[in-house]
Parts: sequence; C-alpha cells; structure tokens
Amino acid sequence: MKFAQAMDDQVVAVTGFAIPWTIFIAPTYQPEDYARDAQEMLETSVSVARECVPGVAVEARLVQEKPAQALVMAARGAELLIVGAHGHGALPDVHVGSVANACVNHAPCPVVVYRVPRGPEIV
Repeated sequence: MKFAQAMDDQVVAVTGFAIPWTIFIAPTYQPEDYARDAQEMLETSVSVARECVPGVAVEARLVQEKPAQALVMAARGAELLIVGAHGHGALPDVHVGSVANACVNHAPCPVVVYRVPRGPEIV
C-alpha cells in the first residue's frame, strides 16, 4: 500500500476461491458459502489496507478461480504483484506456499512475496 501511495497508483486486491470437487461427496457447504466466506475475507483485507494507508484507491475483485490462477490473471498489465505468504505448510520456515510459488513462476510482472507476521498483528 505504501508503495502504491509513493507511486501515486492504485491497488487491486484480488481474492480467488474455488469450489472443491468434494462438495459433491459431502455437500455440507454450498457454493454460495464459499463465495460468502471469500467475500468477507476480501472486504476485511481491503478495510484494513484502507485504514493503514488512507488515500490510496483500492479496487476489490472476487474471482471464482483457484487463487494462484486468479492472481496471475489479475497481474496482466500490472506493474507489480504482491502475494502474502503465511507459512502454514508442513515446513513453514523453509518454503513458500503453492500460491506464492505459482505466482513467482507464472506472473507476467515482478512478484514480491511478503511473509505475513505470525500472531494477531496485521500489516
């Protein structure tokens, strides 16, 4: 956000979500539930971003696509793609997650992988 502010540019916040095939086996969660959860996460992230760096234009996009594919598609024409890495995998301090890895390898622009701090602090 501060980079966008310094460049007098806008931010496009993208959340991709996919409906897993397991929904057909155990339909306890409906497609609209996945969309609702993803929308809530996107709105929360955008709200925090706007609060941290006021004055930067933020466009929110919810895309029904696997997260890595949604981000790579959204990066077309972008100057920079910033991807958060949470380190929730089996070896959290050793590797980058699958979404960040796919973005690094397939995005059409430079990619920054930001390691999200553990704990309640949101940056």
